[in-house]
Amino acid sequence: MADEERLLRRARAYEQAALEELYDAYAPLIYSYIYRRIQDAASAEDLTGEVFLRMLQALRSDGAWHTSFRGWLYRVAHNLVVDYYRRQPATPPVSLDDEINEIEADGDGPETLAEASASRRALREALQQLTPEQQQVLALRFGQELATREVSQILGKSVSAVEGLQHRALAALRRIIRDEAAVE
Repeated sequence: MADEERLLRRARAYEQAALEELYDAYAPLIYSYIYRRIQDAASAEDLTGEVFLRMLQALRSDGAWHTSFRGWLYRVAHNLVVDYYRRQPATPPVSLDDEINEIEADGDGPETLAEASASRRALREALQQLTPEQQQVLALRFGQELATREVSQILGKSVSAVEGLQHRALAALRRIIRDEAAVE
């Protein structure tokens, strides 16, 4: 935390090495978060660049984050994703897609691979049935591995509200997957 504060002070002085270090540390995380939300690599790159452009603007105006720099970056990314979807035709965002794709099959056989693929598809479809707010919480908590407190800062909600959203989202996922399995 102290190292980050020193780095931010150097960045406020427009020290190129500090700016590069901030970008190198946070750009992959922000890109990953945005990509999971919009599923479009080129747009995710553009929005990631916009997050860091806004960071530079905030450094110039001495505004922006008051407590957590990382939380502020995610909040900016969240707002840009919301704006992105406002400009798009109405389709529900998909969360955690990369994590779903990284589920590894236990064996090498075609049956196991087919089962794993079906499980990923079922989970992806179940996630799409959640509210955008529930998808957002799961993406931040499990996709980005952020603490509940950080998620609350990013979303502008209380910790208990985030915990409630997460609980309801996981319960809904269980119910959706259980109901889908009962139908088959």
